[in-house]
This record gives sequence, structure tokens and C-alpha cells, in this order.
Amino acid sequence: MTDLSTSYMGLDLTHPVVASASPLTGSLDTLAELEAAGAAAVVLPSLFEEQVEHSEMVLDGTLVLGHEFGEATDGYFPALDDYNTGAEEYIDLLVAAKRELTIPVIASLNGTSPGGWSHYATALQDEGADAIELNVYHVAADVDLTGAEVEDRYLRLVESVREAVQIPLAVKVGPFFSSPGNMARRLEAAGADALVLFNRFYQPDIDLDRLTVTPDLVLSTPAELRLVLRWLAILEAHLAIDLAATTGIHDSAGAAKALLCGADVVMMTSALLLYGPAHIGTVVDGLRGWLTERGYASVDQARGSVSHRTVVDPSAFERANYMHALVNYGS
Repeated sequence: MTDLSTSYMGLDLTHPVVASASPLTGSLDTLAELEAAGAAAVVLPSLFEEQVEHSEMVLDGTLVLGHEFGEATDGYFPALDDYNTGAEEYIDLLVAAKRELTIPVIASLNGTSPGGWSHYATALQDEGADAIELNVYHVAADVDLTGAEVEDRYLRLVESVREAVQIPLAVKVGPFFSSPGNMARRLEAAGADALVLFNRFYQPDIDLDRLTVTPDLVLSTPAELRLVLRWLAILEAHLAIDLAATTGIHDSAGAAKALLCGADVVMMTSALLLYGPAHIGTVVDGLRGWLTERGYASVDQARGSVSHRTVVDPSAFERANYMHALVNYGS
């Protein structure tokens, strides 16, 4: 039987299937369900930069208002010891998760500017997070902002967090760089211990009745895994850091494909929201069965066996695959 044990950023895992950030990892009860279902590790939902800033602005405005109106009673001011600044509730969840779970707990930060993120990263480290996943979600809507400036913003953010903490740091990014491979190398040089491929930019929709922009959360599909597989296969041969596959991992077949292309772990969100935490066991069992049937002794033996590292001329392979797909479509 195949040995599924693996390592991610130095964390020893019983297998490569990780529950990524989602509403399921946002409460202690569902975190316990995920562990019981067999998750090798969990990533908490992100602590958002905007969430923290908004809470701090509200607190600041309350204090200023109380100062300006001298007739305010002593009871007007909030009880600061109990006041949730946006980060305290998150830290409470982290502390509780570390107390109750035996699997690694990865905290997540979602921001776009260096700012105070080193402070929050340090706090999460101090409260016991096994690692931090920095989810960089930046839509470059400013047409005067160059590609180089966008990339520098990413790198400064990673560097600031890396300088602040000693625990492992993963960076979750999207695929929308002119040269994703070069950017991956620069993120590695900036201090990332792993890259998570890829975050999803949720696209707004238009309500034609109200003529308003509306958020529309659409879960991933297995078809979205193909872009992830392409870049896993390319980057595996060129980076020394770990790679995590996310977006489109719905079953054991998707997990196996990601590992063969070079992923160290596979992360699941949409499938767990669709089928529940118990789906983890189904994926793990299916993955073990597939690898065992094909004679793989371990995950390490299978990892990267169909990546670009095994191809003499990767660029020629990519071009041939592109031409073959177009020419043979519908035949």
C-alpha cells in the first residue's frame, strides 16, 4: 500500500490533502469535523486588511467623538479589553484551533499593502500558528500602474512579512502575471517557503433589474484545475520551495494529477462545501488506491513524474500539445 505521508513547508503531514480557507475552517466545530474526516492540515479563513482597517477606523472615530463631546458619560467609551478590533476574534479562533486540533493549523492573511501586516503576522506566530498563508488578492484596476509596479507591491508585502516571522510562509497568488515563472522565482527570493496556485478572482455580475453590480460567488469546477496543472508542471523543475495546488481539486483524480505535476499538497474548498467534510476521506482513499494500483510506493515517488523536468524540450512540448488540441478538436 502506498505511503501517503508527505511534508509541506517542513510540516509533517499524514497525506497531501489539506482543507483550504473557507467557511468550513471558520469555526471550531467544523474544524473538528474536518480533522475527524481526515484532513492533513487546515488553513483558516483570511484575516482581511480591510476588515482590520474598518474596525480600527470605527474605534478611532468613537474615541474622537467622545473626546469632542465633553458631556459624554464615562460609560460612553467602549470597553477596550473586550472590543473586537477585527483581529482579536481571529486570534481567538486560532488559539482555540491549536488547543483542540492535533493537525497543523495555517493562518491566512489577505492584504494588498505592507502596512501593519508584519504586526499581525507576528501576533499569529506568537499565538501558535504553524505557518502563515499570505493571500495576495490585488486587482490592478489603475491603468497608470505598470506591471513592474504591481509585481514590486507583491514582493514588498512578502518581504515585510518574511522579516517579521520565523514560521513557514506560503504565498497564494493568481496566474495573471506576464511571466508567472519569473514572478514565482522572485517570490521565492523574497522569502516564500511555498506557493499556492492559484487564488480565484471572484467576478462581479450585473443585476439588470436594479442596474447594480452584484457579488456572485461561484464555486470552482474540475475544469479549472488545468491551468494549475500547467504551472505546477513548469515550476516544479525550477523552484526549490514547495508547491500547493488549489482551485479545481474535487476528487482523487484531480489530486493525483496535481501530485504527478509536482504539487506537494492539494487544497480543497469548493468540493468540501458541496459534499461536506467527509469527502476528504473519499479523496484520500481514492488517491491511495490509484497510486497503489500503479505501483507507487510513496507520494514522493509519484510527485513530479509528468512535470517539465521529465521533458527534454518543455517549450516544444507545450507547442505540440497546443497544436494537437486544436487540430484534433471534434475529430
